[in-house]
Amino acid sequence: MPAITVRDITLLPRVVADVNLRPRRVKSITTAPQGHEGEGFPVRRAFAGVDLADLDPFIHLDQMGEVEYAPGEPKGTPWHPHRGFETVTYIIDGIFDHYDNHGGGGTISDGDTQWMTAGAGILHIETPPEHLVVSGGLFHGFQLWVNLPAAKKWSPPAYQDLRASDVALLSSSDGGALLRVIAGEVAGFKGPGSTQTPITLVHATLQPGAQLRLPWNPAYNALAYVLNGFGTVGDEKNLIKTGQLVTYRDGDLIVIAADLNQESRSPAMDILILGGLPIKEPVAWMGPFVMNTKTEVLKAFDDFQKGVLGVVPPDWSKKVRPVSRDGIGYKLSGDLAGVHGTPDHLQES
Repeated sequence: MPAITVRDITLLPRVVADVNLRPRRVKSITTAPQGHEGEGFPVRRAFAGVDLADLDPFIHLDQMGEVEYAPGEPKGTPWHPHRGFETVTYIIDGIFDHYDNHGGGGTISDGDTQWMTAGAGILHIETPPEHLVVSGGLFHGFQLWVNLPAAKKWSPPAYQDLRASDVALLSSSDGGALLRVIAGEVAGFKGPGSTQTPITLVHATLQPGAQLRLPWNPAYNALAYVLNGFGTVGDEKNLIKTGQLVTYRDGDLIVIAADLNQESRSPAMDILILGGLPIKEPVAWMGPFVMNTKTEVLKAFDDFQKGVLGVVPPDWSKKVRPVSRDGIGYKLSGDLAGVHGTPDHLQES
């Protein structure tokens, strides 16, 4: 799991928590079900079964892989639309291409992030490059959906390309955990992601036996998702393992510790820590659209079918020639309700 790392973690700034901070107690621990996305790549649905109120401002989280593809096996998603939120795609191992109909996109690999604001509406595709399809190889990452408040749901689409070298790197106070701050702020250090909704997003790697005591904005919610490994959360030492999501109660300190014994394939524990300022607005969500009302969701489907969200760029085939993909030059059609494993019926909260 390369993402981005350092040779000497002792040279990094250390996050030291004030002794008067109040640790957050664990509210729930859930295990992500496994499924398949797009054209067939394996995913874990990290937020499945968790109340949207506990996730706010987040909507959806997929762990993509970890999978070792044989030649010809790498999968992606076909062209599809979004409206009303942002997608954050982070690649830990492997390589991925992104293109959208507003000119955004590029290639991201180990430790890179692409941040797409769907806003009023966008079409995009996420796919492995052709050379990876031919050769096969390791692939692992995640995609997070961040909700937008009503006032920003109709903002113009936008795209950010965040390189691994731009991420803020920190160390835990014991020197046993490497923190990669992708967005938001940790102990005064800011990540490169520019967010429409105030959030903090951290990928932490804890060596066996390490403990992380991470100051956390008390106005934010707090979630932790185990990408791989074994450990405990909270001062009460609740057990956690690969594929489990932790939701926290109020407080201003997150406590995570890695077990001394880890998985043979992954010598350290990797965990995604995220939180944000709750939007506290109604959510109406179906397929690739996240709005505030049922009427707005239905309008998004109608607008998509009418081509209001745009068409696949006619020059897209000149930039990349993927395997078994069509739809070039005309608006898409078909059943979008279950895209990304999202609800195939209207979900409201």
